[in-house]
Amino acid sequence: MQEFSPEVADTLVSFGWSPDRRVDPSSWTAPFEEQGMAVHEVVRDFLARFGGLRFDVSGTGVTVARAPFEIDPLLCIGEEDRFTEWGADLGVEMFPIGELDNGHFFLAMDEHGVVYLVMDRVARYGPWPEAIDALVRGVKPEEIAG
Repeated sequence: MQEFSPEVADTLVSFGWSPDRRVDPSSWTAPFEEQGMAVHEVVRDFLARFGGLRFDVSGTGVTVARAPFEIDPLLCIGEEDRFTEWGADLGVEMFPIGELDNGHFFLAMDEHGVVYLVMDRVARYGPWPEAIDALVRGVKPEEIAG
């Protein structure tokens, strides 16, 4: 639990996460790998820890309203070009990891473990432990493109 504050860890646990959670991420990565998208080890590790979980957070956040998010790359099927094009623009390899705000935005991770909000613009949450913290607490990501 060292990765998260007690408040954030308690919230994650309340939605089914545990610090020792490990699941096989291949069902989430295979459809994208078949299309030629690279799945870096940091993405596999993240999906093993958080894949398949939905965090129904809501209410007032630190700098933006808290919104539910779901870690399930399959929610992004059909949007592969969005991730490859934004990744190319930013000089990173983005891999879809799920949705924010019930599908209003997509979430992606690059080969360095940095999490992004992706749609017709891109914003950066930062490396995944901090990104999960920001998503749970309602911290606005840094606008970087769009």
